[in-house]
Amino acid sequence: MEPDRWLGVELRHFLALEAVARERSFAKAAVALGYTQSAVSQQIATLERLVGQKLVERPGGPKPVSLTEAGQLLLTHAEAIAARVAAAQADLTALGEGEAGTLRVGVFQSVGQRILPELMRRFVRQWPKVSITLTESANDIHLLAAVERGELDLTFSDLPLNDGPFEVVELLRDPYVLVVPWDSDLQHPTLGEIAQMDVIGHKHCRTLPRVEAAFRQPLNYVFQSDHNQTVQALVAAGVGVALVPRLTVDEHDDATRLIELPKIPPRMLAIAWHRDRYRTPAAQAFVETAQSVCAELEREAVAA
Repeated sequence: MEPDRWLGVELRHFLALEAVARERSFAKAAVALGYTQSAVSQQIATLERLVGQKLVERPGGPKPVSLTEAGQLLLTHAEAIAARVAAAQADLTALGEGEAGTLRVGVFQSVGQRILPELMRRFVRQWPKVSITLTESANDIHLLAAVERGELDLTFSDLPLNDGPFEVVELLRDPYVLVVPWDSDLQHPTLGEIAQMDVIGHKHCRTLPRVEAAFRQPLNYVFQSDHNQTVQALVAAGVGVALVPRLTVDEHDDATRLIELPKIPPRMLAIAWHRDRYRTPAAQAFVETAQSVCAELEREAVAA
């Protein structure tokens, strides 16, 4: 097909294809887009002419329409283009709003318990017109993917990051500890001794492979959960010992105590954003406030 024909393809053609695929009806697609049915039909027909392929099967009557193989292939590109347009719209909205608007932040549980309360208190006081929307996930891979799609402005994450269009700053180093029952006789177990114990840990933590490598032998996991309170409660119940980052532990729990593990590499906590997207002054201030709060937490941990 001639390349110059593709120059006539417009965004509205891709959006029409995406709507028809989603609604499986020209009439419903028209309602979703705010067009007339004939306008949607014309856009699809124009797109088929420009790309030189039949994209939509039109069975007629009440039967739903469907995409051809060529239509399905083009749809993957249409969805990607629509996502980029949505991200661009979000960027321009943020730019226009300046100090107001919404800041969308990804978090996981330990951040929500130990860092976020003080961070939010300071940030809200300095930026009262900015609304914070939080998205929580046990897996930072999902949060980073949302940043890449433009659905989040910032996210907390573990280091190192997987490949992607990200910029990142390290916030703090969160040491791994061994959580044992309060009345346990353990004091300074070796890594070899820990490897022989029943261990409780987290399901989704990208630092774990580095931690496990320090033992040079497989760990005997008897239970894994992403719920911090569940992990600690099972330790108190005598199910096993927990190998977890310190921030995930409630140090005021009278039923358990912590043992430092200096030979195990710490979890490195960071905050990341999309390097190609506009970062508002509010987003920059949020990162700086997070750095300040985490620096104080580290100093307190060293002093303790």
